[in-house]
Amino acid sequence: MHLTTTHPLLYTLLLVIPTSTSSSSTSIPPAQLTIVIRNSLNTLSIARAEELRAGILREAEQLSNGHGIDVLMLHEQWAPKHSWTVLPMFEYLLNTYQDTGVKWLFFCEDNTEVSLKGLLSVLEGFESSERLFLGHALHDDEPSIIHHFKFLSNPSQFKYPDFDAGWAISMELLKHSVAGLSTKLPTGSFTIDVQHEVAMFYYDDGILLTNIPQFCVNKPLGEDECVSTVRYIEPDCGSVDAEDILVSVKTCHKFHGTRIPVFKATSARNVKHIRYWSDVVDAAIPTQYAGVPNTESGHCAKLQRIIEIFGTEEEWKGKKWLVIVDDDTIMNFARLQRLLACYDPGEGILLGERYGFGVGYQGTGGYSYPTGGSGMILSREAVKGVLRCRCSGPEAPDDMFLGGCFEYKARIPMIPSKSLHQTYPSQYSQEMLSHRYLVSFHKHNRQDPMEIFRNYLGGESETVDSNDEDIGEENCDLKQEL
Repeated sequence: MHLTTTHPLLYTLLLVIPTSTSSSSTSIPPAQLTIVIRNSLNTLSIARAEELRAGILREAEQLSNGHGIDVLMLHEQWAPKHSWTVLPMFEYLLNTYQDTGVKWLFFCEDNTEVSLKGLLSVLEGFESSERLFLGHALHDDEPSIIHHFKFLSNPSQFKYPDFDAGWAISMELLKHSVAGLSTKLPTGSFTIDVQHEVAMFYYDDGILLTNIPQFCVNKPLGEDECVSTVRYIEPDCGSVDAEDILVSVKTCHKFHGTRIPVFKATSARNVKHIRYWSDVVDAAIPTQYAGVPNTESGHCAKLQRIIEIFGTEEEWKGKKWLVIVDDDTIMNFARLQRLLACYDPGEGILLGERYGFGVGYQGTGGYSYPTGGSGMILSREAVKGVLRCRCSGPEAPDDMFLGGCFEYKARIPMIPSKSLHQTYPSQYSQEMLSHRYLVSFHKHNRQDPMEIFRNYLGGESETVDSNDEDIGEENCDLKQEL
């Protein structure tokens, strides 16, 4: 059956509960399983998570008269700060469930579809007294910068779970994890791809992911015995009027003849209001000078000025959305319009691909931030919050400044989007991309941006006559971005 939410901002959520997913009986009672939905802290994600939980609990009622299953969500008070990185929630889960008879913990996203009966049946085939890490296995086809080029000579050898398909750990592994975290904390200040980093955390302890064929991608529940799945779903909320969106492009003089023609032929198609911010005025594009000099790194002052102009100048006061991109961002604007229609610009919205800095195991410090190359999208209400903040210096990292501002001054949680991507497509698992509604990628090197626009983003582009064959490797700020 189809359960269509009545919330005006939501995607249509397909939640299918088959009457039978396996010919075998289910002997594990729901009381031995706890489910955690890794949703984010905004209206859209919360509503989807609540609908998913309601469906699971309805099935639990049918299986056991409603006894003994907890379905947790990350917006609830129990969740420690930065629980989206997974490890900060482990101690709470252990303290809460280790003496309750719970043998398994299943984690999923707000877009995961779950058959509780089928899931219990699959888990019945494993020994919960062992340290088990179960999931739908993904791998890299090439060394990936977002995975720190791990397994450089053979990246496909390492398997990590697709969180959208669901994944599970035994209680025994949870106990081992918490004990290990007390003596050996994960290294590194940045959180980039949580599903890969969780798998690396276990790999470093000699624990490998067990691939579970019944945790599926792009298949309906029940087909091929799928007990959890994620499927490609397009936003079903309408489309934001292009009149309501200002696109601000960060560029510099050396890329005016190379990247800008590509941007105009791809990302700028159908955009009604666009400004190119550069270090020089070029009437042929045209570019504008933001009033701050270019810097060798960071560009925080430039970003702050772009936001101030949108937030204070009369020309833009009627616009609801500010979209800030790099000159080598590849974006389908029509898809962005459909994505944004699911969010309320009257709320404080900072949308982007989410990274973390200094979030740590304890989850008490640090902040989330939107990666600049994938696109940083702010609602009018969010811009009001940013106007309270000031850069620590003109060369501070602009996207990290934005994240820190939202965390500690504006007090608005960043909203992660799986539609936006900080690097080019071949750096991601192709199977994972197959179930995502793709809106943006970043960088012109390695993969032809015109092909990315056509083959991954569903766009139509013209032939571009660029003044330079090398349109991608360098940046205006001379730094290497993740």
